Amino acid sequence: MSGKEAPRKAGEGNTSRVRLDRGRGALGPALELVHTGRAPTRAVLTAELGVTRATAGAVAAELEALGLIRVDARPTAAAGAQGRPSHRLEVAEDGPVVLAAQVHADGFRAALVGLGGRIVATAPGCETVDADPAKVLGSVVEAGAELLRETGLRCVGAGLAVPSAVAEPDGLALNPLHLAWPVGAPVRRLFADRVRAAGITGPAFAGNDVNLAALAEHRHGAGRGARDLLCVATGHRGVGGALVLDGRLHTGSSGLALEVGHLTVNPEGRPCHCGSRGCLDVEADPLALLVEAGRAPGPEVSLLQQANDLLRTQYADPSVRTAAETLIDRLGQGLAGLVNILNPDRIILGGLHRTLLEADPGRLRAVVAGRSLWGQSGGVPILPCTLDHDSLVGAAELAWQPVLDDPLGALR
Repeated sequence: MSGKEAPRKAGEGNTSRVRLDRGRGALGPALELVHTGRAPTRAVLTAELGVTRATAGAVAAELEALGLIRVDARPTAAAGAQGRPSHRLEVAEDGPVVLAAQVHADGFRAALVGLGGRIVATAPGCETVDADPAKVLGSVVEAGAELLRETGLRCVGAGLAVPSAVAEPDGLALNPLHLAWPVGAPVRRLFADRVRAAGITGPAFAGNDVNLAALAEHRHGAGRGARDLLCVATGHRGVGGALVLDGRLHTGSSGLALEVGHLTVNPEGRPCHCGSRGCLDVEADPLALLVEAGRAPGPEVSLLQQANDLLRTQYADPSVRTAAETLIDRLGQGLAGLVNILNPDRIILGGLHRTLLEADPGRLRAVVAGRSLWGQSGGVPILPCTLDHDSLVGAAELAWQPVLDDPLGALR
């Protein structure tokens, strides 16, 4: 019928709408399955949601109409496959994005991040952090706004990662120890104000950088498939930890859970910013490695890069190897205590700790197994983080969450 639509059978026009109405509550769960890579096909989506194939098809079609995913209706069947191949599902490469921002001791960075944890664009990082958080957050948001102007992409929210515990419900940075910011700075409000002033739509959020790294790794990286995931990482200074329980980030009653940097691992060690001595925060971070190895920190690049470069290029030097072994032993002691308390099914390490693991995986695993009851009963897998910018991706996850919870409501 040239130029005309085929006539519909009686009732056919309402069928897909009825299916969608029945499956509307599945839109968010369906989007999260595609977002995290757990539903690469419509057949898998149908099984994961526990709905009929027709309902899953209607849900996928609605998410595609919202510009969030793409449905490949003509996939190539695998060699030897039986039956009709299922439609493939993937996030939309030209879909909306969120603004992700990270501030750390050696600078800040802004990026646009799409669904699936895909970094679409990044702004050049700044290497200095002003003592006024409002000024810093204004600069990082402006960098993100410029990316949005350049790309023309739709933004649906913004997320910020900071090197501090962020107390809820007010979004206060309680211990920005390695920044010159005041204790209790209202970082979420300041960030949200700058986002609105820049004309960026959608809600704004803020969280601790290691918490957000753990969230990103659980959804898109080394933590996929873990039920109870422990993440410990060195940022540019200090040590942080995070815990994902049953797929959800555990932040405690007010956002302050798992301050692992203040576990004592060397009672006669260095004074810590918290007032104690020998904390993991000052005994197993990049500065500690440089000091143990007898290397004077330089101003040219970040402490994290200096420490990583030292391990990767001079590990054969006895002073570097001895320093690395000292940090590995302290880190292992801290991890063993956490394993005894938390009993995670996987540990992932980021920042300098990832490099220490790569340098001598056997030593670290032996320390954890030898000092923990659960380690002795079979061992806990200890893996390196795999995302290059996991805190940025985690900040984006904060901003994507309202869309994952209610795609229609968030994009309306």
